[in-house]
Amino acid sequence: MTIIQFMQEQLAHEGTTTRRMLSRIPNDKYDWQPHEKSMTIQRLAVHIAELPSWIGMVLHTSELDFATNAYQPETISNTPALLEYFERMLMEAKEQLAKASDEVLSDIWTLRNGKDIYSAEPKVAVLRMVLSQIIHHRAQLGVYLRLLNVPIPGSYGPSADEPKF
Repeated sequence: MTIIQFMQEQLAHEGTTTRRMLSRIPNDKYDWQPHEKSMTIQRLAVHIAELPSWIGMVLHTSELDFATNAYQPETISNTPALLEYFERMLMEAKEQLAKASDEVLSDIWTLRNGKDIYSAEPKVAVLRMVLSQIIHHRAQLGVYLRLLNVPIPGSYGPSADEPKF
């Protein structure tokens, strides 16, 4: 199995789990946040949904510089639109991985804000980070949903709300 094939399998698995979590967001809670320093559900959910798009960006560029690329998140305030957006980002990521080869994965990719370099790592490490970010933020969303008393789906096995996985 190549690294790209492994990444494809991992993306498919995490896509299924992420879809289940995003589908639980109540349409009337998009402006809710658990703490003043926390993101709203809208901001968090849109970020989760857009993260697969980083795969193509990493494969086809050498860096992301926040100083020259201002972050412009999509404005989405309902779950059907969120799921459509996520599916589009996931499909694009799958297509980009299908066209990729392991040879580019050792190239260095840099995340920066002007002169401030946050990281400069091989693309394979950045792709792993993208998947980790999806998982990390999905777990954050799980806490948000738990605080709203929304049943949480299982991720890697059963959950307290879904004991049969």
